[in-house]
Amino acid sequence: MDKNSFDLITFGEIMLRLSPPRHARIVDGDIFEKRAGGAELNVASGVALLGLRTGIVSKLPQNELGTFIKNRIRFVGVSDDYLVYDDTPDARLGLYYYEMGAAPRKPTIVYDRHQASVTRIKMSEIPEDIYHSARMFHTSGISLALCQNMQNVAVELIRRFKSAGATISFDVNYRANLWGEEEARKTIEEILPLVDVLFVSEETSRRMFKKTGDLKDIMKSYATDYGVKIVATTQRTVISPRKHNFTSIVYDARSDKFYTEAPYNDIDVIDRIGSGDAYVAGVLFGLLKYGDPEKAMQFGNATSSVKNTVPGDLPSSDFKEIDRIIHEHHSTGPVSEMNR
Repeated sequence: MDKNSFDLITFGEIMLRLSPPRHARIVDGDIFEKRAGGAELNVASGVALLGLRTGIVSKLPQNELGTFIKNRIRFVGVSDDYLVYDDTPDARLGLYYYEMGAAPRKPTIVYDRHQASVTRIKMSEIPEDIYHSARMFHTSGISLALCQNMQNVAVELIRRFKSAGATISFDVNYRANLWGEEEARKTIEEILPLVDVLFVSEETSRRMFKKTGDLKDIMKSYATDYGVKIVATTQRTVISPRKHNFTSIVYDARSDKFYTEAPYNDIDVIDRIGSGDAYVAGVLFGLLKYGDPEKAMQFGNATSSVKNTVPGDLPSSDFKEIDRIIHEHHSTGPVSEMNR
């Protein structure tokens, strides 16, 4: 690997998020705040903020909205080297509208992403040198579900990065509004033998993958059945829209060990969108930086927990902040208020 190589490259849709201020409602508000977002961008930005070099493969419209997204990508430290631009009359950026919840009202999301430019991305638009430029490649089930072309490109990228020696990370990230359980299960099971690091929720394992029994046995089954090396499952307890508890379990097949820790309790949830992606970013950073699944679990829990406390999809925590949060979480004595 030369000095210009990437620690992580991701592939997925980048979207524009529009939100009413604070807890206003979509149906009666007059103002929307705009932000960049998207599962794979959230992951790439989280790893970049912690200090590693990341890039993203995606396709944006060649217009002012595309420029806004490109600038945000650069701002969070993610390379735009592998962005593709669409200058056709049909070019568009996927949108979604997000309304924050307040108990007993739940959050609301409305998607407007049909036929976004990224759904027409072609393998020929992605440079051949990319496959030997990354230590790790990451994508998610969202990219597989958006359309057949996105699925074909995502699977081909997985195959090519794997052949070039990269570690493959995959977040199942099942979304029932994008595809059915049977189609998702059949598609994902075909790529699982190529996956090294798997993120999958307990609910998805039980419902979509039809697995039964103890959670640890379920997690272990991905390793025994498909050869996955690391399996991570988050455990979030929603007390109210504004109060969550969070921890996770990470299984390391090579040592046949499980890692977990006491949850982060009473998280003050300002915006939970992107907190799952922040978890993925923390775990991948821990694996890439230290090769240590226990550290990966700790970084994942901390990055996810703190992401809940800031608005927008993208994380905003650097290594110094996350390292301090981990230290304080494990501290048995009083935490100094002077550390500010």
